[in-house]
Amino acid sequence: MPFLFVFLWTFIAQAQDKKINPGGMKTTWGEQVTPENAWRQYPRPQLVRTNWLNLNGLWNYAIVPRNASEPRKFDGKILVPFCAESSLSGVGKIVQPDQKLWYNRTFTVPASWKNKKVLLHFDAVDWETTVWVNGKKVGDHKGGSDPFTFDITNALKLGQQEVVVSVWDPTDTDSQARGKQVLEPKGIWYTPVTGIWQTVWLEPVDKAYVASLVPEPNIDQNKVVIKNQVTGATGREKLVVKVLKDNKVISEKTAAANSPIELSVPNPELWTPYSPSLYQLEVQLKDGNKTLDNVKSYFAMRKVALGKDAMGYERLMLNNQPVFQYGTLDQGWWPDGLLTPPSEAAMRYDMDVLKDMGFNMLRKHIKVEPSRYYYYADSMGLLVWQDMVTGFKTEDREVQHVKAEAKEDWARPAESAKQFETEWKSIIDHLKFFPSIAVWVVFNEGWGQYDTRRLVEWTQKYEPTRVINGVSGWTDRGVGQMNDAHHYPGPGMEPAEQNPGRTIVLGEFGGLGLPLEGHIWNPGMRNWGYRTYKTSDELFKEYTKLMHNMYPMVHRGLSAAIYTQTTDVEGEVNGLITYDRKKIKIDPELLRILHKPLYNTPVKSWAIFPDSEVKPQSLLLTEKKPTVNGFLNKADFAAVNAPVMLKKGDNRWAAQTFTLAQVPNNLQFRILAHGDAKVYLNGKLVVNKFINTKRHYDEINLSEYYSYLKPGDNHLVVELMNVGGPAAFDFGLYSF
Repeated sequence: MPFLFVFLWTFIAQAQDKKINPGGMKTTWGEQVTPENAWRQYPRPQLVRTNWLNLNGLWNYAIVPRNASEPRKFDGKILVPFCAESSLSGVGKIVQPDQKLWYNRTFTVPASWKNKKVLLHFDAVDWETTVWVNGKKVGDHKGGSDPFTFDITNALKLGQQEVVVSVWDPTDTDSQARGKQVLEPKGIWYTPVTGIWQTVWLEPVDKAYVASLVPEPNIDQNKVVIKNQVTGATGREKLVVKVLKDNKVISEKTAAANSPIELSVPNPELWTPYSPSLYQLEVQLKDGNKTLDNVKSYFAMRKVALGKDAMGYERLMLNNQPVFQYGTLDQGWWPDGLLTPPSEAAMRYDMDVLKDMGFNMLRKHIKVEPSRYYYYADSMGLLVWQDMVTGFKTEDREVQHVKAEAKEDWARPAESAKQFETEWKSIIDHLKFFPSIAVWVVFNEGWGQYDTRRLVEWTQKYEPTRVINGVSGWTDRGVGQMNDAHHYPGPGMEPAEQNPGRTIVLGEFGGLGLPLEGHIWNPGMRNWGYRTYKTSDELFKEYTKLMHNMYPMVHRGLSAAIYTQTTDVEGEVNGLITYDRKKIKIDPELLRILHKPLYNTPVKSWAIFPDSEVKPQSLLLTEKKPTVNGFLNKADFAAVNAPVMLKKGDNRWAAQTFTLAQVPNNLQFRILAHGDAKVYLNGKLVVNKFINTKRHYDEINLSEYYSYLKPGDNHLVVELMNVGGPAAFDFGLYSF
């Protein structure tokens, strides 16, 4: 197709002129995309029918003023399902909020579909969509991430059919759920996505058909309940449901449509990340002896919940057993496809690499992937935390982006709140089928956060089969089943002792950056991480320190952690993989070795002396340098309540004395400070680093220094110099 590639690359060049994909970055999979192979897979693995028609490929497109009518002439061709801003679409233009994007194409309904209803499916279009078929309006939809369907039967005619689609997208000029899209990308904010960005397809159905199946497994009673929705049912229809394992029927039942159907699953094989066993479903919809519908599906026997471990900590449980969940912040952005992976192989690559690195989970960050993504997670054994897509109006950021210390949520206008909640319910309804999804995340870091208690409690009531993370980071309101801290680079955690009934997770940490020449989105801009290094060896060394410091946190009640992030994204270079997916920054085998201790069975932790976040305490404090050898003179210090508030430029020394009956093998130090810190155990230096903590304590593993302790009296001294501003100072020491 030489003409096509000339066409595509002409528009890619235009995209570069407009500073979209300024470095011209491509993935290997993107280089192989053509109109004939663009996302040809069956798009709905949770409900499979034999007959369908894929409408991905070249459509006509035009970008016109928002209030203009349907264009008579189109600007050129766009490759669906790639958005207008992406290079893979062949357009590479930002669609402004005062413009609309129009699509047009023709198709032919197969003759074998005669006397059938015809459904037109859009798996995702960003943001407000109107659709016409043969000049007849068939429906509207608002939302950028949830699929929608129109029955176009009455709009069809003999011969060739025409479909026209208009899309308006306010991007960050309004408060709709948009994720990280902005009109002026920089930092953690990325290129806009406008228009169709997941598969468009057709399928024929009978007047009555299976619209959804949602299996709900019960591993405690060896059964599965199949919740179903049959559209167009008259009351006569029955569902014949078969459960299969390894192509053998193990259970079967016939029951009325639109009622839950319970089937036994004897001696169930439980789904875990290490053994992702799946069962198959075959479902027939019958009216007497007539078969109206045949669909195939699947499910897993697994259970996710909270529960107490042997030490009394609330843990994330899988199949009634505590399982530490460790994954990456996975944003799912691509340099050539933006929100749309170039291909299924590309999409699967990220997941395969994460599994090879020894992660058992990922947090799907403020994005909804194609259904096949979750099917692959189900198949390979990768737990998923699913975020709601966030949004706030950039010009109103000070109000709509709720700060960590804010006592009140954003007072979201009623119409905007209704739209957000409609989309959230639609996303849950769409994704709750997939067994890999273990956690729903309602809000992230105060972005558009409003009416937190009501939204979180509604989510818990509506979807009780998963764990609910009400607020990931920043503005915790004491609701939901998690207390989730974000701490860069960290690690750090909230004290489990202060959070009965909720589990403790580290929802984001790390963010260690490594820019690699030749793999940068925009070489002319600042490419950043929360800490940035020059070589892979430096990156691995610092990542190793993070893991070393996090190991003891599991013993103190940490249930899960999420490292930022899977890949670089535009100006962010803190991924484990480059944005073009051509370089892995740390050897997966080394990461797998580092991660393995996180999954060991935890043991009981105890405080040698607690920090004041765990239990009120006092510190010994002085402004003059004390003796820090093997002898500590308490007369050098004054006792003060912790945490101590210090001023910019202060220099302080603080101490704690403690008595040990015997020397522990493992030590964990927690510190809240802003300045240059040195820590001495019985006069010997064990920490020498700059500390900058605000809300969460840094966690430092000192287990390699346990031999500095002795039975009887011991002391720990912290020297804190050059305090960086008004800041709290506190610390504690623990063992396990």
